[in-house]
Amino acid sequence: MELGLIIGLVAGMAFTFISILLGAEMQITAVKSFIDAPSFMITVGGAMSAVIASYPLPTFLNAMKSTKKAFKPDTVDPIAAIKDIIELANVARKEGLLALDDKSVNMDIFLRKGIMLVVDGTDQELVRNVLETEMGYIEDRHKENIEIWELMASQFPAWGMIGTLVGLVLMLQNLDDPSTIGPKMAVALITTFYGSLFANWLSTPIANKLKFFSKQEMLVKEITVEGILSVAAGENPRIIEEKLKVFISPTLRETFGEGSGE
Repeated sequence: MELGLIIGLVAGMAFTFISILLGAEMQITAVKSFIDAPSFMITVGGAMSAVIASYPLPTFLNAMKSTKKAFKPDTVDPIAAIKDIIELANVARKEGLLALDDKSVNMDIFLRKGIMLVVDGTDQELVRNVLETEMGYIEDRHKENIEIWELMASQFPAWGMIGTLVGLVLMLQNLDDPSTIGPKMAVALITTFYGSLFANWLSTPIANKLKFFSKQEMLVKEITVEGILSVAAGENPRIIEEKLKVFISPTLRETFGEGSGE
């Protein structure tokens, strides 16, 4: 579970709620002023309708399903990926490439696919092309989901403004009673509040979180591709380790002991 996103969302809503209470001198009834069904419908419903209209329905639904990836991402560990490759390099050095078939059974699917190509005697350049092509399509799917969430973040404020304009028109049509102008103006502005809230509190954080996890996954796959090709070339496990450690930060490199490639 991604605690950072959960903590951020809960804290953001809590700060907003507390600010409303403090501004209203701790009167809990003030919260009711920020609850308006028509404003919610035009802001959230309008924004979602615009996003649905912008993409094919299956694409939109896939983006909604990607939300769970933001809250519960797949385990992506560059250290584990490097260690798996070093393990395979040691096996290949001692027992030959054919021994990698059984050794890679329980490893990452992407890694195993590359190892199977190597075991089958596929040319190294072709192995790289196959794996990088798959990486490209995976990254494109990630970008598509992220773009939908970013579009949603831009649509919420826009529809909030539309709701405000609708509220102002309705208010100006009924100016006979000046005492109603204040309350109606407040309701008209609620849509702008909803638009800003859902854009900055929900959509943008989810888009950024998906973007971060996509970069992490692509990093691990780049490590995997370079590692597989190094194993296929029969390079020394220690050399492979040093080559792959370039992809990770100096702090993570400390995870490896001296000579762990052997």
